[in-house]
Amino acid sequence: MNENDWDDLDFGWSEPASLLPGHAPVMVAEVLELLEPRPGQAVLDCTVGRGGHAAAIMPRLVPGGRYIGLDADAANVRELQEMADETPVPMTLAHANFVDARRVLDESGVDLVDGLLADLGFASTQMDRADRGLSFNAEGPLDMRLDQTAKTTAADLVNEASEQELADIIFRYGEERASRKIARKIVEKRQEHPIKTTRELADICSAAYGPAARRQRIDPATRTFQALRIAVNDELGALEQLLASLEKLVKPGGRVAIISFHSLEDRMVKQAFKALVAAGKAKGLTRKPLVAKDAERAANRRSRSAKLRAIELVDSDF
Repeated sequence: MNENDWDDLDFGWSEPASLLPGHAPVMVAEVLELLEPRPGQAVLDCTVGRGGHAAAIMPRLVPGGRYIGLDADAANVRELQEMADETPVPMTLAHANFVDARRVLDESGVDLVDGLLADLGFASTQMDRADRGLSFNAEGPLDMRLDQTAKTTAADLVNEASEQELADIIFRYGEERASRKIARKIVEKRQEHPIKTTRELADICSAAYGPAARRQRIDPATRTFQALRIAVNDELGALEQLLASLEKLVKPGGRVAIISFHSLEDRMVKQAFKALVAAGKAKGLTRKPLVAKDAERAANRRSRSAKLRAIELVDSDF
């Protein structure tokens, strides 16, 4: 595939194009506007996923540009690697969490990049696979690991953590007001037998709510599943490390765009960006987080909770 072939593709939200099928990238037009990828630049995608944003950005790096993509999910990396030779600019892929971004850039011979993107959501293909245990909509093992080489699963936490530890995880990462009730119910049930499936855990959450479960705006299991997924993958710890290392990854004049999907992530991004701006190390590109337009929200329900913030790093020595 040459660059002209790529130019014929439609990368707008209405026809979301990914390198791999099965996932619609979020706010593609907004990402392009904020990152401003140009010929010859190097872009680091900390969460390349199914290649949705990559497919939109790479044609704009022609000629002479480079795309470096990381993903904690080895399956995504393996599938993308099969078509890396056909992309319009060199595409370097690594099975790595973005806490390892500096190491990957060093191994790739890249000093600092011109643009950094982190889409903190996960692909529809991951969510929809019952064997990954990320959703309670289908029966599956209580796994939740984005990186399948990681040791700790959600089942490990649910069956081994103390009641207090479970309550703290569910409250801190899920902002779940009924965290103590849910933790208590989990401990009660696991005394009968180990909790192994997503459906079992979802039923426990509903039981903890009691009759009030029917009056909830969202499923009673939603916040608990979010909390366990965040804990299993140390998502907030990884984000904290990424935000702290931006100046070691992106050159002055380079841009950073981060898409978050819940308030805990967005709050961390907002505070980190605000601190860099206050220190004279960056200028803000988004006064408030951008959200998906109505048409995209209607076409892709996963975009409804997305918030996009961006900054441009500046040379603080001048």
